[in-house]
Amino acid sequence: MLLIKRFFWYSLNDKRSWREQDGVIYFTVTSDDTTGEEWIIRLEKKGYRVSNYAKSILRSDGFKPTKGVVTEIAVLKGILFSDSDRVTKNIRNEADSRQLTKPNAEVACLIREMFMDKEIEAMGLTWITVMHELIKDSGGALDLLDVDRGGDGQWLNACYDDPSSQWDRADGFAFVVSQVS
Repeated sequence: MLLIKRFFWYSLNDKRSWREQDGVIYFTVTSDDTTGEEWIIRLEKKGYRVSNYAKSILRSDGFKPTKGVVTEIAVLKGILFSDSDRVTKNIRNEADSRQLTKPNAEVACLIREMFMDKEIEAMGLTWITVMHELIKDSGGALDLLDVDRGGDGQWLNACYDDPSSQWDRADGFAFVVSQVS
Protein backbone atom coordinates (compact mmCIF):
# COMPACT_ATOMS: atom_id res chain seq x y z
CA MET A 1 0.00 0.00 0.00
CA LEU A 2 2.84 2.39 0.83
CA LEU A 3 4.33 1.75 -2.61
CA ILE A 4 1.03 2.67 -4.27
CA LYS A 5 0.76 5.87 -2.22
CA ARG A 6 4.32 6.85 -3.19
CA PHE A 7 3.59 6.17 -6.86
CA PHE A 8 0.53 8.45 -6.82
CA TRP A 9 2.34 11.15 -4.82
CA TYR A 10 5.20 11.21 -7.34
CA SER A 11 2.76 11.12 -10.27
CA LEU A 12 0.82 14.07 -8.91
CA ASN A 13 3.90 16.06 -7.90
CA ASP A 14 6.05 15.50 -10.98
CA LYS A 15 6.71 19.04 -12.22
CA ARG A 16 8.68 18.00 -15.29
CA SER A 17 7.76 19.87 -18.43
CA TRP A 18 9.00 17.00 -20.58
CA ARG A 19 8.32 13.31 -21.06
CA GLU A 20 10.41 10.46 -22.40
CA GLN A 21 9.21 7.60 -24.53
CA ASP A 22 11.42 4.98 -26.24
CA GLY A 23 14.60 7.07 -26.01
CA VAL A 24 12.94 10.24 -27.29
CA ILE A 25 12.24 13.28 -25.11
CA TYR A 26 9.17 15.39 -25.91
CA PHE A 27 8.17 18.90 -24.83
CA THR A 28 6.56 22.02 -26.26
CA VAL A 29 7.98 25.52 -26.73
CA THR A 30 6.27 28.76 -27.77
CA SER A 31 8.08 31.53 -29.63
CA ASP A 32 7.68 35.15 -28.55
CA ASP A 33 9.29 37.26 -31.33
CA THR A 34 12.52 37.76 -29.38
CA THR A 35 15.33 38.91 -31.67
CA GLY A 36 18.80 37.40 -31.46
CA GLU A 37 20.19 40.48 -29.72
CA GLU A 38 17.31 40.40 -27.23
CA TRP A 39 18.00 36.70 -26.57
CA ILE A 40 21.62 37.47 -25.71
CA ILE A 41 20.55 40.10 -23.18
CA ARG A 42 17.67 37.99 -21.80
CA LEU A 43 19.73 34.82 -21.31
CA GLU A 44 22.76 36.58 -19.82
CA LYS A 45 20.52 38.54 -17.45
CA LYS A 46 19.20 35.19 -16.16
CA GLY A 47 22.74 33.89 -15.58
CA TYR A 48 23.12 31.80 -18.71
CA ARG A 49 26.34 31.92 -20.71
CA VAL A 50 26.22 32.66 -24.44
CA SER A 51 29.36 31.81 -26.43
CA ASN A 52 30.79 34.28 -28.92
CA TYR A 53 29.96 31.99 -31.85
CA ALA A 54 26.38 31.60 -30.59
CA LYS A 55 26.16 35.39 -30.34
CA SER A 56 27.34 35.73 -33.93
CA ILE A 57 24.60 33.32 -35.07
CA LEU A 58 21.95 35.13 -33.03
CA ARG A 59 23.02 38.42 -34.63
CA SER A 60 23.09 37.00 -38.16
CA ASP A 61 20.50 37.33 -40.93
CA GLY A 62 19.98 33.56 -40.65
CA PHE A 63 18.34 33.94 -37.23
CA LYS A 64 14.66 34.67 -37.81
CA PRO A 65 12.40 34.95 -34.75
CA THR A 66 8.73 34.04 -34.88
CA LYS A 67 5.83 35.01 -32.64
CA GLY A 68 3.29 32.72 -31.02
CA VAL A 69 4.42 29.56 -32.79
CA VAL A 70 3.80 26.53 -30.57
CA THR A 71 6.18 23.73 -31.49
CA GLU A 72 6.33 20.18 -30.20
CA ILE A 73 9.96 19.14 -29.97
CA ALA A 74 11.36 15.61 -30.12
CA VAL A 75 14.91 15.12 -28.85
CA LEU A 76 16.49 11.95 -30.19
CA LYS A 77 18.95 10.70 -27.58
CA GLY A 78 22.44 9.74 -28.68
CA ILE A 79 22.01 6.31 -27.12
CA LEU A 80 19.60 5.45 -29.96
CA PHE A 81 22.64 5.14 -32.24
CA SER A 82 25.73 2.94 -32.06
CA ASP A 83 28.99 4.83 -31.57
CA SER A 84 30.05 4.39 -35.21
CA ASP A 85 26.60 5.36 -36.55
CA ARG A 86 26.15 8.50 -34.44
CA VAL A 87 26.94 10.98 -37.23
CA THR A 88 24.86 13.90 -38.49
CA LYS A 89 23.81 12.19 -41.73
CA ASN A 90 22.41 9.15 -39.86
CA ILE A 91 20.75 11.29 -37.19
CA ARG A 92 18.98 13.37 -39.84
CA ASN A 93 17.98 10.18 -41.72
CA GLU A 94 16.48 8.77 -38.51
CA ALA A 95 14.59 12.02 -37.97
CA ASP A 96 13.28 11.84 -41.55
CA SER A 97 12.11 8.25 -41.01
CA ARG A 98 10.14 9.46 -37.98
CA GLN A 99 8.74 12.37 -40.03
CA LEU A 100 10.52 14.91 -37.83
CA THR A 101 11.55 18.21 -39.40
CA LYS A 102 14.13 20.95 -38.84
CA PRO A 103 13.27 23.47 -36.12
CA ASN A 104 13.75 27.22 -36.25
CA ALA A 105 17.10 28.18 -34.69
CA GLU A 106 15.27 30.15 -31.98
CA VAL A 107 14.24 26.80 -30.48
CA ALA A 108 17.75 26.59 -28.98
CA CYS A 109 17.12 29.79 -26.99
CA LEU A 110 13.69 28.57 -25.89
CA ILE A 111 15.18 25.25 -24.71
CA ARG A 112 18.04 27.00 -22.89
CA GLU A 113 15.57 29.20 -21.03
CA MET A 114 13.17 26.34 -20.34
CA PHE A 115 15.59 23.82 -18.81
CA MET A 116 18.15 24.22 -16.07
CA ASP A 117 21.24 22.02 -16.32
CA LYS A 118 19.84 19.66 -13.63
CA GLU A 119 16.83 18.96 -15.86
CA ILE A 120 19.05 18.27 -18.86
CA GLU A 121 21.07 15.92 -16.66
CA ALA A 122 17.83 14.20 -15.55
CA MET A 123 17.12 13.61 -19.25
CA GLY A 124 20.43 11.74 -19.41
CA LEU A 125 22.00 14.37 -21.66
CA THR A 126 24.96 16.72 -21.65
CA TRP A 127 24.07 18.66 -24.80
CA ILE A 128 20.90 19.27 -26.77
CA THR A 129 21.82 20.25 -30.30
CA VAL A 130 19.04 21.93 -32.26
CA MET A 131 19.12 20.49 -35.78
CA HIS A 132 18.03 23.68 -37.59
CA GLU A 133 19.27 24.86 -40.98
CA LEU A 134 22.99 25.53 -40.68
CA ILE A 135 23.86 29.18 -40.04
CA LYS A 136 27.21 30.79 -40.82
CA ASP A 137 29.03 32.07 -37.74
CA SER A 138 31.42 35.04 -37.57
CA GLY A 139 34.33 32.79 -38.55
CA GLY A 140 32.55 31.56 -41.67
CA ALA A 141 31.81 28.04 -40.36
CA LEU A 142 28.34 26.52 -40.69
CA ASP A 143 27.03 25.90 -37.18
CA LEU A 144 24.14 24.61 -35.13
CA LEU A 145 23.07 26.13 -31.82
CA ASP A 146 23.16 23.87 -28.79
CA VAL A 147 22.28 23.91 -25.13
CA ASP A 148 25.22 22.68 -23.09
CA ARG A 149 25.58 21.77 -19.42
CA GLY A 150 29.24 20.73 -19.74
CA GLY A 151 32.17 22.45 -18.06
CA ASP A 152 30.92 25.35 -16.00
CA GLY A 153 27.42 24.80 -17.39
CA GLN A 154 24.42 26.87 -18.39
CA TRP A 155 25.63 27.47 -21.97
CA LEU A 156 24.02 28.41 -25.24
CA ASN A 157 26.74 27.39 -27.67
CA ALA A 158 27.36 26.91 -31.36
CA CYS A 159 29.00 23.86 -32.87
CA TYR A 160 30.36 23.17 -36.34
CA ASP A 161 28.42 20.55 -38.29
CA ASP A 162 28.72 18.56 -41.48
CA PRO A 163 27.19 15.22 -42.56
CA SER A 164 30.08 13.21 -41.09
CA SER A 165 30.25 15.03 -37.72
CA GLN A 166 30.58 12.47 -34.91
CA TRP A 167 28.49 12.93 -31.75
CA ASP A 168 28.55 11.57 -28.19
CA ARG A 169 26.16 9.13 -26.48
CA ALA A 170 25.13 11.86 -24.04
CA ASP A 171 24.09 14.26 -26.82
CA GLY A 172 20.49 14.89 -27.80
CA PHE A 173 19.22 16.14 -31.16
CA ALA A 174 16.16 18.41 -31.27
CA PHE A 175 13.69 18.22 -34.15
CA VAL A 176 10.08 19.31 -34.71
CA VAL A 177 7.28 16.77 -34.28
CA SER A 178 4.48 18.97 -35.53
CA GLN A 179 3.19 22.49 -35.41
CA VAL A 180 0.51 22.68 -32.72
CA SER A 181 -0.66 26.12 -33.82
